[in-house]
Amino acid sequence: MKSTRLERISWYAYDWANSGFYTTVITVFLGPYLTTIVKNAADASGYIYFLGIPIFAGTFFPFVVSISVILQVAFLPLIGAIADWTNRKKLLLGIFAYLGSFATIGLYFLEGEKYLLGAALFIIANISFGCSVVVYNAFLNDIAEKEESDKISSIGWAIGYLGGGLLLAGNLMLFSNAESLGISLAYAIRLSLCSAGLWWAIFTIPTMLFLKDRLSARKIPKGQNYFLFGFKQFFHTLKDAKKYPKTLLFLIAYLIYNDGVQAVIVLSSQFGQEELSLDMATLTTVILVVQFVAFFGSLLFSFISNKIGARNAILLSLVVWSAALVYAFGFLESEFQFFLMAIVIAIVLGGTQALSRSLFANLIPKGKEAEYFSMYEISERGTSWLGPFVFGLTLQFTGSYRFAILSLILFFIIGFLLLFKLKAEK
Repeated sequence: MKSTRLERISWYAYDWANSGFYTTVITVFLGPYLTTIVKNAADASGYIYFLGIPIFAGTFFPFVVSISVILQVAFLPLIGAIADWTNRKKLLLGIFAYLGSFATIGLYFLEGEKYLLGAALFIIANISFGCSVVVYNAFLNDIAEKEESDKISSIGWAIGYLGGGLLLAGNLMLFSNAESLGISLAYAIRLSLCSAGLWWAIFTIPTMLFLKDRLSARKIPKGQNYFLFGFKQFFHTLKDAKKYPKTLLFLIAYLIYNDGVQAVIVLSSQFGQEELSLDMATLTTVILVVQFVAFFGSLLFSFISNKIGARNAILLSLVVWSAALVYAFGFLESEFQFFLMAIVIAIVLGGTQALSRSLFANLIPKGKEAEYFSMYEISERGTSWLGPFVFGLTLQFTGSYRFAILSLILFFIIGFLLLFKLKAEK
């Protein structure tokens, strides 16, 4: 069954919906705000103690991100396997979209020294986000012919950046005018976090109304438990992946370089606040500009991929990412420089992500989209774990945000070398 224009639009709508969580919560507000909450609870040396383990206040958010993704490792493959063996992908998408959006709405209550509440709600929201996007990505091969996948994937990413940017623009206006509205900056942030959950919930509705389930080509054996079967199928997928060396090589490369991409996105606001002493209004403005530049960047790299191929376009973007980290380590000093670097990153950001998704979709065995996308999603938007862990560990031992940000260059170098070996056109 071919997809209709309305169905494709409803698929794009979910990128628009979940990008509010990605931009407002993950990229901008939660990292700096939760760090401030942790500092309120820290001792005179700047440490909190969890189960007797001393944790530097600045490393708490990166470690929480890492924990949420480690937990995703258990959930995403399970959800992917279930989605492929049933014709209930849309139901699964809806369950996790609304579980995540309601947890995000709950961040409204994050204040004082309630850093554990913030951590718990973020972990629930981020796991749900990852699970929903696994299923969402698995619809790509349902609605797009192989020759259209680059274009449709890029449009989805571009619309996501636009939607996330519009919500962030509204939150920036709220934050900038908090005093005139008679509310505190902290309360404005809490409202902004809550708005991301509401945005996510409301704009998921068109997806649930118009996106269509296709009948699965395979049925789960009678008497089998979905959850146990899901885990069994995941291990079968790992074994099965050996039959597709190009798919496996790309997946390993992607998991590495996109871990670096996600770490830069998630931790950029914290770096700007703590290392460059930028205020929240400035950081929000910069990230807002990134969203709209990334919209055009996604479309630009779709054009570039038509000229040099998706793999080569991604390799080009990884060179730019590496150069940006070197610049941040050795030369970044002012608000203006931070702004310029953010624009450069924004241009390659959309292209890296959109082309990676479409290239991987073309390498997946037919009928196993959700299974393979569950492994792909382990390092998708908001699901990086090793990058934040390396960043947090470097910061814990060196006390330097510059060394911490530079440590992420390893992900881009290793990812580049692995991807360079892939000849996808064969």
